[in-house]
Amino acid sequence: MPIYTKKGDKGETSLFGGIRVPKYSLRVETYGTVDELNSTIGLVIVQSSKLKVKSLKRVKSELNKLQNDLLEIGSALANPKAQPLIHLEKRVREFELLIDFLTEQMPLLRNFILPGGGETGAMLHLARTVCRRVERKVVELASKETIDGEIVKYFNRLSDLLFTMSRFANFQEGKKETIWKVV
Repeated sequence: MPIYTKKGDKGETSLFGGIRVPKYSLRVETYGTVDELNSTIGLVIVQSSKLKVKSLKRVKSELNKLQNDLLEIGSALANPKAQPLIHLEKRVREFELLIDFLTEQMPLLRNFILPGGGETGAMLHLARTVCRRVERKVVELASKETIDGEIVKYFNRLSDLLFTMSRFANFQEGKKETIWKVV
């Protein structure tokens, strides 16, 4: 069976339940941006697998879980009648615990830092910015349609986690963070 259906050739797509909408609809844009974040995290996983830093094992494991979460969330967003994702509240708490665990192992952050450092850290910063875009889209969609409110919390905390993971990856690799200075 081919991957193409030709049903979208006129600029429309189907949501779960068969409802046809324009491909530029806010709902499609939102779950498409979730997919973009998932792909970005895939790049981070590939990059981080090249590293032999054992202390990043927990980060790599969490990134794999995130990809599964994101596919589930994207599917829920593609379904206007989706049931709440009951485990998201637990996942947000897990993010907080991991943020605290990683933060305790690093020097205290006293300044704003520029995205960068090593390749893995920089890619995690990129994932964080895509996550923030997802969050903005989710909030916009929630202002116009009914969606699971835990999804907003999930992405808000996920961006914090990705920031912390970036700092942690740079710290573990011995990559210096660049402090932002007003020029």
